[in-house]
Amino acid sequence: MTSNPGADLAQDSLPPAAADVLVIGAGPAGLALACALADQGLQVTVLEQQEEAAIAAPRPDGRDIAMTHRALGIMESLGLWQRLPVAEVAPLRAADVHDGHTPRQLHFDAGKAGKEALGYLVPNHWLRQVAYDGTKARPGVTLRCGVQVLDVQAEPDAAQVSLRANGAAPGTPAEQLSAPLLVCADSRFSTTRRRLGIGASSRDFGRTVIVARLSHELEHNGTAHECFRAGNTLAILPMNGRQVSAVVTLRSSEAPEWMALTPEAFATRVEAQFDRRLGAMVMTGERHAYPLVAVYAHRFAQHRVALIGDAAVGMHPVTAHGYNFGLYGVEVLSRQLGEARRHGRDIGAMDTLAAYDSEHRRVTLPIYLGTNAVVTLFTDDRSVARMARQAVIAVADHLPPLKSAITHQLTGQRPNLLPTLPNLPELGSGLGKLRELLPDGLKERLPADLPRPPARSRLPSLPPLPKLRDLF
Repeated sequence: MTSNPGADLAQDSLPPAAADVLVIGAGPAGLALACALADQGLQVTVLEQQEEAAIAAPRPDGRDIAMTHRALGIMESLGLWQRLPVAEVAPLRAADVHDGHTPRQLHFDAGKAGKEALGYLVPNHWLRQVAYDGTKARPGVTLRCGVQVLDVQAEPDAAQVSLRANGAAPGTPAEQLSAPLLVCADSRFSTTRRRLGIGASSRDFGRTVIVARLSHELEHNGTAHECFRAGNTLAILPMNGRQVSAVVTLRSSEAPEWMALTPEAFATRVEAQFDRRLGAMVMTGERHAYPLVAVYAHRFAQHRVALIGDAAVGMHPVTAHGYNFGLYGVEVLSRQLGEARRHGRDIGAMDTLAAYDSEHRRVTLPIYLGTNAVVTLFTDDRSVARMARQAVIAVADHLPPLKSAITHQLTGQRPNLLPTLPNLPELGSGLGKLRELLPDGLKERLPADLPRPPARSRLPSLPPLPKLRDLF
């Protein structure tokens, strides 16, 4: 039997494995993954630059996250959902999409979808809290806070991380850790991802999101509102009691003026933009501002490396899929790694990680591109775009299969991708009714009816698809 001296030397040069998996970033996605991997029997070390006090008791940051049914199920399987205080979970029973001040709107109702709620709204700091508590309850997870990652390397036999404690004296040698797999979970602006040579497509919308909690006079009935207005977008998210989370998306150049408003002036402005649907409003919490940048990594895995959470996909918040996508990735990646361990396979090999990369991309990419396209259309103030928006809302509200597909995306369920469609004559006879729903500027462009296709006719050629880069 022969040996490879070079391979032995490379193996000997590696530091001893600190764990089966090293996770960089103790955000909710990184901590949820640590819980899931520990439940699969893997030893996990999480590295975080912040001190543990900030992770152990996260402060409110103004963000309220709409959790889908699938994400809820994943959290339940990890024992995290059960840790949330009941008073902090608000059911989202319906949702309305408005375009400007036009009376027509797109309505989604949980009852019609056979659900108690489309989803559930939870403050972000509580999601962070229960994820931290979950890791502390698992002996298989080691949380190392207050450390700075200096370098990362993906070697053939293991991933290596160099780190140093915050505030270490100058000249203090870096500590070396290694593991079969390294997971990047350090935000959409991931330094680790960049150090490993994994690129990402990003789109800076030139917008800032301002979030704040407000109380109000009238009942919100568990209905969320997404109002696309000239100049800015206003989302109203129903929380428990007569409170809502207001999410204002506007040009970044206008954000300082909004942030400088007194609490009374801010509440009055939101109240006016929402057409006083909930009566008088009062600010009950601090305002927070966040730059709006969407990010999609070019790949979610390579040999010895996987990306999770916003490091993989950083979404525009309009469709509320950000943390949900993080949890979907946790479910798929932990399942793949658990199976690999049980069958004696290398958990850091690309053969093991490829299934995660392809499945998570299949689920996230269409929604990422679609969200960017919707945001582009609904924030364009030109007259042609306004007409198109009105047409989209009118048509979507009267096409049950389309509304059902959107509802399934909101709830995180897998829809029937091939619903039963009406035959062509039925669709044609209904086109006249559809014309009446469209704005006047578009009615004359739509034929009164669809002609019957000739017998044995071939399918017409499809129009060219839009360039994908226009959606990023």
